[in-house]
Amino acid sequence: MAKFLVLWKLEISRLGGDQMRSVLRQQEHGAKMQAQGKVLSRYHVVGGHGGAWIYDADSHEELDHLLAAAPVFNFATYQVFPLAEMTDRPVLLGDAEGS
Repeated sequence: MAKFLVLWKLEISRLGGDQMRSVLRQQEHGAKMQAQGKVLSRYHVVGGHGGAWIYDADSHEELDHLLAAAPVFNFATYQVFPLAEMTDRPVLLGDAEGS
């Protein structure tokens, strides 16, 4: 499994009445994805229209499918950041044995 931070922002100027109804289903969609274990955390970005969600996907392709299934997909822009666990002690550059 791989974790991804996905920042998404709605393009409000692209929304009409029918599109706004789709957008209103986003929170329900997120709760469903969270119940399935595909979304680990969901946050609203204060002062804007969008969110920061952490996905747990088996592959880049699965993440692409999960994003495309979102009600806001056609009305949002996305930034995707692959995440890495930080479980080991960091190694500093120039840190050699015997120093």
